Amino acid sequence: MMRVFKVAVLAAALIGSLSIALVYGASYYYTSQHGQGCASCHEMAAFTSAVHSSAHRTTTCMDCHDASLRTKLRHIRVHIIRRAPDVIHLRNVDVLALTTRCRNCHQHEYAAWHAGPHSATYSEIFTNAAHNAKRRLADDCLRCHGMHFDGAIRDLVQPMNATGPWHLVPASLANEPTMPCMACHRMHREGSTQVKPAQRISATASTSPPTLAFFDRREQLHFAAGQLALPALFDGSRTVKISPDQRQALCYQCHAPRQPDTGTLAVANHWGPQIGTGDDRTPIGVHEGISCFACHNGHSENAAASCKTCHPQMSHCGIDVEKMDTTFANAKSANNIHRVRCIDCHQSGVPKGKPSRPSAGISAHPLRKGI
Repeated sequence: MMRVFKVAVLAAALIGSLSIALVYGASYYYTSQHGQGCASCHEMAAFTSAVHSSAHRTTTCMDCHDASLRTKLRHIRVHIIRRAPDVIHLRNVDVLALTTRCRNCHQHEYAAWHAGPHSATYSEIFTNAAHNAKRRLADDCLRCHGMHFDGAIRDLVQPMNATGPWHLVPASLANEPTMPCMACHRMHREGSTQVKPAQRISATASTSPPTLAFFDRREQLHFAAGQLALPALFDGSRTVKISPDQRQALCYQCHAPRQPDTGTLAVANHWGPQIGTGDDRTPIGVHEGISCFACHNGHSENAAASCKTCHPQMSHCGIDVEKMDTTFANAKSANNIHRVRCIDCHQSGVPKGKPSRPSAGISAHPLRKGI
């Protein structure tokens, strides 16, 4: 009996050793082949092909993706039982793991994102009592917050009412971000390799980086910013001028206006979506027509130091523009940066003086004329 037991233990140890050797041997093979080993699985071929024309073409698959023993054994099991899908999608846990790996190379961008509002956690978004009491939780919340979550809103938060108290069903997500890097970036992309332009591109003609893309929860696909449409918005009956900066199309996927409510003048006159409805933040007034990215950093969203890029820090009336209350968050802000007009400051009339001649090589700002 003891002999049989020893044989069984030795056999188990041998099988375990061989499994570990095969798994880590495969890791070396995949790393050394720079993704070609991964491409041998048909469902991975398109991804490995696309990444070879991306900014991450010099990295290996395992620099970004989970390479734990448990993950590899799961992949082996899926292929042995022949249940590998034709099209694969990352699970929420995979996307969250990728976010921490992005930090290894993109430390500055990660720090800026982590310090800004787009790093809001599941707990901050979905158990917010003030918000949940005013607006009912719905699956559409996941379109922008938790777009990679594997399930419906009722699988994420309970109870589904306006009284609470609310709690996350998967408690492990409490401190995880609802808008990770993969919400706005795609790592695998098709097309030619991006190269440095022959001449400098001005701020008014900024191109949309190929990796800038919105992850659509319903389609389970990334759509490049260049494929997304900029909306037509109205201020009453007036068409609002919007910057042609295509990067903004990504912002409008979440910071979008609502269709006019039934019974309003906008509906009766067919004016279309109105600015300031929903979560729209399109600027009017003196800043109408400028890009979101003219003021907002793409990762931290901090616009505190952006005023002095166009305005002198000390104005002719002795006001420090960076100390003015220009916040959009405060409805009582006297100089709401998205709505401020010339007349808000120049209450005795807008000066008619000539605009100063711009420096060589710098285009005059179209909105500064006559201010």
